[in-house]
Amino acid sequence: MAPLIILWISILAIFHSYVLFPLILQLLGRCRRLQSKPDFATPEPPMVSILLSAYNEEEVIEEKIRSIYLTTYPSDRFEVLIGSDASTDRTVEIVDQLTKEFSSLHFFPSDQRRGKPNVINSLVEKALGEILILTDANVIFESDTLSHLIAPFANPKIGLVDTRMINLGMKREGISHQEKAYISREVNIKHLESILWGAMMGPFGGCFAIRTRLFEPVPPTYLVDDFYLNMKVLESGYLAINNPDACVYEDVSNELSIEFRRKIRIATGNFQNLVRFRRLLVSSRAGIAFSFWSHKVLRWLGPFFLFAVGFSLVWLSFTSTSYLILLIGFLALMAVPLADLLLKKVNLHVSFFRFITHFLAMNLALLLGFIRFLKGVKTNVWQPTKRHQ
Repeated sequence: MAPLIILWISILAIFHSYVLFPLILQLLGRCRRLQSKPDFATPEPPMVSILLSAYNEEEVIEEKIRSIYLTTYPSDRFEVLIGSDASTDRTVEIVDQLTKEFSSLHFFPSDQRRGKPNVINSLVEKALGEILILTDANVIFESDTLSHLIAPFANPKIGLVDTRMINLGMKREGISHQEKAYISREVNIKHLESILWGAMMGPFGGCFAIRTRLFEPVPPTYLVDDFYLNMKVLESGYLAINNPDACVYEDVSNELSIEFRRKIRIATGNFQNLVRFRRLLVSSRAGIAFSFWSHKVLRWLGPFFLFAVGFSLVWLSFTSTSYLILLIGFLALMAVPLADLLLKKVNLHVSFFRFITHFLAMNLALLLGFIRFLKGVKTNVWQPTKRHQ
């Protein structure tokens, strides 16, 4: 009896996080709109500080900076602060040259690697803005990105605003289509969480805005600073929302091995944040606990549910032919990544197989991230994802 209960609880947990929860949000959000939208216009645009930590970003840093300065946002109402995290390429040279062209661009190079969160923490101390925008070097702005990102802060209850990422660089042979599908789905879920409860579960880390007075320095060994800041905003009683009108562009990941390493780091940071914000799992504020469990925690526990399904089916296969057939199907599913790899070697790309490979790889990354979390994190310095994969 126990294996049967474990089997169906595990299946339902996975089904709820990936299928049922998004459907519930769609049904609840059908007739809802972002509540702050009518009040976007402000008499005087707030002062904004755009913060960027750069490590060996010579391929993208100039395009990024110029995209910021093409903005329609008033030029006297924002500043750009860039910290070089001991870059060894031409990043320092390029940014130094651009400071001569843009007077509100301030550059703070460092000879010692500190990690993105620590660089951002130090830049916040120098920032003059009422609103902080934290962004990555490879995330390119539209001319109205700043205006749309800042506008919702006209609502004093809003503490954090996220952008909508538009993916570029799609390729047939890698995982870019699977990553795009995953990211698009995440954007939709976060937008629905925003319009229903103002309780978005984490921004797109490449570009989001937060009130300066709500910013709290990220602990020195934390790996996922964007989710940490998002949950601090919710913990403080403010709203965290996504504004789909604030668009940015980024090349989507294409190499599974590179994305796999990134997902391990993110998973490790997720478990750090789960422990830190565990009280929000029982929050009485509308939507927070439900979204935290449904959108994040059940998904982070996905590899354990998959193991539970497998072990339960092994046990039950001795009691019924039906469960033996299910076990064979489960094992076949687990073998799909191998089949996908073999097909890829002969230049055959089966989209369905690639989606299963992506799903299982991300769950393996969650498991390895959990193991790394248990071992303890000594530093938050990491190698950024390769640009223009």
